[in-house]
This record gives sequence, C-alpha cells and structure tokens, in this order.
Amino acid sequence: MNTNLSKKKKLFLLSDLVLIVLLIFFDQLTKHLALVHLQDKPAIKIINGVLELNFLKNSGAAFGMLQNQKVFFVLIAAIMLVVIAYVLFRMPDDKKYNILHIVLALVASGAAGNMIDRIHNDYVIDFIYFVIINFPIFNVADIYVTVATFIFAGLLLFYYKDNDFEFLSFKQQKKFKEFK
Repeated sequence: MNTNLSKKKKLFLLSDLVLIVLLIFFDQLTKHLALVHLQDKPAIKIINGVLELNFLKNSGAAFGMLQNQKVFFVLIAAIMLVVIAYVLFRMPDDKKYNILHIVLALVASGAAGNMIDRIHNDYVIDFIYFVIINFPIFNVADIYVTVATFIFAGLLLFYYKDNDFEFLSFKQQKKFKEFK
C-alpha cells in the first residue's frame, strides 16, 4: 500500500484538523462560559417558555442513561476518534467527499469535546434546554453530533451509493496503472 499522501490529500487532512480544533475550542468556550455564568445561578430565559440556559453536570449519556460510566464513555469516544481518523486517511480526495469531511469533523469534535469534559471534570457540562418540549439539557458538542448524524443519514439515503465506500474495504484491491 502506498503511504505517500498527495498534496491535495494533505490539504484535506490539514483542513479537517483545523476545523476539528476550532469546533472543539468553541464547544469548550461555551462550556466554560456556562460554568462561569450559569453554575449555581437561576436559568437564563432566552425565549420565555421555549429556550433557556440552565447549568447541568451530566455524568451519564443522553437522557441521563449510564450514569458514572466515565471509563466507558472515554473509551467509546477514543474508538470513535480512531475510526474517524482511519476513514479520513482512507477517503479519496475527490470533491464528492467534501461534505463527508465536514460531517466527520463534526462527529470528531463532538466526541472530543465531551471526552475532554469527562477526563477533566468527570462529567459533561450541559446548558441548553428546550423548555417547550422538556428536552434533556444538552451542549454544543451534542449539537455537532446530532447535526452530523442527520446530514450523514441524508447523504446515505440520497447521495452516496454503496460503492462510494469501497475505499473502506479491507480487501486488497489491485490497482493497474497505464504506462504511456
């Protein structure tokens, strides 16, 4: 297998890394602001009866499931990051996959943002609350993963075909080069 990366591929990977770092920074900044301005204080109503900022220390997953399973969550996030890195390295540098780079950067950023919280605090800082539907309190990293999941589902249903993911196959594929 040829391990030399093309200039275009290196640019894609660098762009992915920069996007991931920026998204993680924004997630961590919002959580820091929530910690400073919301912890031990009443909720801030953004839209009365609809949306408020409300501090919550979440030691579980979505909807409060699997409380106090830090090692499990950190391990799952680390595995996700390794898989995403593998896919990004294997992904062809074709414009057809540009949106997939963004989707994977969103998932990686969300996983890393919440993993940082779990490692640093033993809990995830959540602070966005939709009062109108009594939806569980969430954070920016959760938004990244949710948006990416919906986009990815749409891409799988309407854009990509099965053979568009052959680059992920572990089968040895012979490549024939034409000599001129």
